[in-house]
Amino acid sequence: MHIHIVPNRGSAPTVLLRESYRDGARVGKRTLANLSSLSHAQVEAIRAVLRGERLCPVAQGFEIARSRAHGHVQAVATAMQRLGLASLIATKPCRERDRVLAMVASRIVAPQTKLATTRWWHTTTLAQDFAVTEASEDDLYAAMDWLLLRQEAIEKKLAARRLGTDSLVLYDLSSSYFEGTTCPLAKRGYSRDGKHGMLQVNYGLVTDARGCPVAVSVHAGNTSDSTTFMPEVQRLRTDFGIERMVMVGDRGMISQKAIAQMRDSDGIGWITALKSVSIRALIEQGQLQLGLFDERNLIELSSPDYPGERLVACRNPQLARLRAYKREELLCATQNKLDKIKARVEAAKLAGKDEIGVRVGKIVNQYKVAKHFELAIGETSFSFTRKPDSIAAEAALDGLYIIRTSVSSEHMEAAQCVRSYKSLANVERAFRSLKTIDLKVRPIHHRLAERVRSHIFVCMLAYYVEWHMREAWRALMFADTDQQAKATRDPVAPAMRSEATLNKVARHSLEDNTPAHSFSTLMAELATLVRNTCRTPAAAPDAPSFEVVTTPNPVHQRAMALLDQIRV
Repeated sequence: MHIHIVPNRGSAPTVLLRESYRDGARVGKRTLANLSSLSHAQVEAIRAVLRGERLCPVAQGFEIARSRAHGHVQAVATAMQRLGLASLIATKPCRERDRVLAMVASRIVAPQTKLATTRWWHTTTLAQDFAVTEASEDDLYAAMDWLLLRQEAIEKKLAARRLGTDSLVLYDLSSSYFEGTTCPLAKRGYSRDGKHGMLQVNYGLVTDARGCPVAVSVHAGNTSDSTTFMPEVQRLRTDFGIERMVMVGDRGMISQKAIAQMRDSDGIGWITALKSVSIRALIEQGQLQLGLFDERNLIELSSPDYPGERLVACRNPQLARLRAYKREELLCATQNKLDKIKARVEAAKLAGKDEIGVRVGKIVNQYKVAKHFELAIGETSFSFTRKPDSIAAEAALDGLYIIRTSVSSEHMEAAQCVRSYKSLANVERAFRSLKTIDLKVRPIHHRLAERVRSHIFVCMLAYYVEWHMREAWRALMFADTDQQAKATRDPVAPAMRSEATLNKVARHSLEDNTPAHSFSTLMAELATLVRNTCRTPAAAPDAPSFEVVTTPNPVHQRAMALLDQIRV
């Protein structure tokens, strides 16, 4: 028997099941059945049976020997490829480069210690795709040492990509707590993590105006903010070759000493803000009249105390109300605790001027409002009252801040100066991502100072990749896609999301009714894309196998398509 397909002009062919027979010397054929109504697959199955092949369900033809999460690894690898990260780290392939790339990818996908990383990445396709299946923890430490020797060259390339003439450069300092006591960088200092009394290290991050990282420097944990600023400025000029730039730093970062040094250097401008003491001095001298804010919220002025500089005063009513509410809340909380001490003194349960003073000191300093209370402490008495004049003087500055800059009005208008200073929020966003949200640079476990520097540099490279991924995925996440509006909106008014973004946040879905994502949930969604290793049943361990990736859903397809649009 055999299958005979008869073509039909203008219609589907006729499929016949026939057999051959012999009538004497003549060979003939007769039709046994018309199979035209069957599908092509069914016809092919019958043809296979006629050839003597054994048919069985597809699921029995092979088995899945291993399944590994793949989609999130593929996403990071795609972004790294689009950014040319491999050539950024080293122009020639080598084992150290592969291991550094794997550590950067692992930091984005699942940040862990180096030992945990070498065990985790075998549960995904990362170890195979980045050629680090045999890498050990010691291999990663060796790769970190190799990377640190290349940090300056890598940062030069990043600066060439992200910074140019008259670039706006953002700089800020943060800290992370340390596990252990042997690292020479680990010192006690002002903790931005709220881990008081713990050893920490400080690190300064240099970014472009949009918050994309360019360079990072690591300092001892007791290093003050202002002492790290000028070395970074000099590094940008001498090492990175940037002759003209505008440095943006907060009021505690750019000191008067640093301003004097920058004023003596051609091509360096700065944007910072005045401290409250300086603002109060301008008001008391009559150089700034608060009545001018009745009709507008931004005023440009000059002062002989700041020669050659522009001052841009801003008043935000919403911020003023918020600060007034917060101050009253702190005053009430302090007053309630002082009332308890007063009741103990009156009940003769607490006595002695020194003893009462110690208890009161702990209370008034807890919320930093001691200057607003008048205290009277005796051996057996205690009373307190608020200072209305002190409170009123502070309230006059609520919502008021003054931007200080050396940039001329021809190069940057007043509103843009305010926007540029507020862009420091991009650096703060970078620190949040580095420390808590995604990359988790802390706690730091390394004992050697050079390993700490290398660890933080790996985290910075990971954020460089993640920053571009976030930008590419704005349409899929809760992020605002209307970035152009930032250049035209009122710089003093509170930042507002676009209407489309507010709708997205309210509905938790996109315009096509698919779920809106955060970066972590989108990575988790991509992780459901799995690569299966298949082989024939009961095959020997070294038998040939093949790999099959599960079919991507529309979210997977769109996310990968957006990453393909990343440009350096």
